[in-house]
Amino acid sequence: MIYPLGGWPFIWPLIAGFFAAHLMGSIPFGLVLTRLAGAGDLRKIGSGNIGATNVLRTGRKGVAAATLLLDMAKGLVAVLLGWRFGGPDMAVLAAYGAILGHCFPVWLRFRGGKGVATFIGVVTGLAWPLGVACACAWLLVAKITRISSAGGLAAALAAPVAAAVMGDQQIIEATAAMAVLVWARHWANIRRILKGEEPRIGEGK
Repeated sequence: MIYPLGGWPFIWPLIAGFFAAHLMGSIPFGLVLTRLAGAGDLRKIGSGNIGATNVLRTGRKGVAAATLLLDMAKGLVAVLLGWRFGGPDMAVLAAYGAILGHCFPVWLRFRGGKGVATFIGVVTGLAWPLGVACACAWLLVAKITRISSAGGLAAALAAPVAAAVMGDQQIIEATAAMAVLVWARHWANIRRILKGEEPRIGEGK
């Protein structure tokens, strides 16, 4: 994305698209759905995270599944709208906006989730084979280890690797940057995994 000095009229729609995607990504579906289901404030349950894994700790599998799908969908929709109204540059900015919105939601004073589901949604919007690669990596590693965060970390790594195979430099850079964000958000999980202390799927914390 290179613009001349006089290119502001062409830049502001991209900026507007980024912030619109950020607002969309900021929608805390996990928090909203658990409250509607009568499970209370998700931020006071389990890990305190607003994502689907923590929703599952409430014992409401249907709500957790809905949270997962909606967190993916908000990323996917943001990127598809970016493609529709601004082309590839807008799509990439929308991807950044959506995942940053999920991780740092304006509605929750910028205290959000770890971004895996939304990451899969945005990369699917950028190129559907990336979404397939992420989902397969997530499911395979989570099944083998029974550690949700390990599956999420694998999914984040799968996207830039698959993008490199496809050879689109812009998407490689975007997925790599977002993968770094996802890994950074999982730093505490990584430490617990290395210590053998990370909860497994179905455990209470």
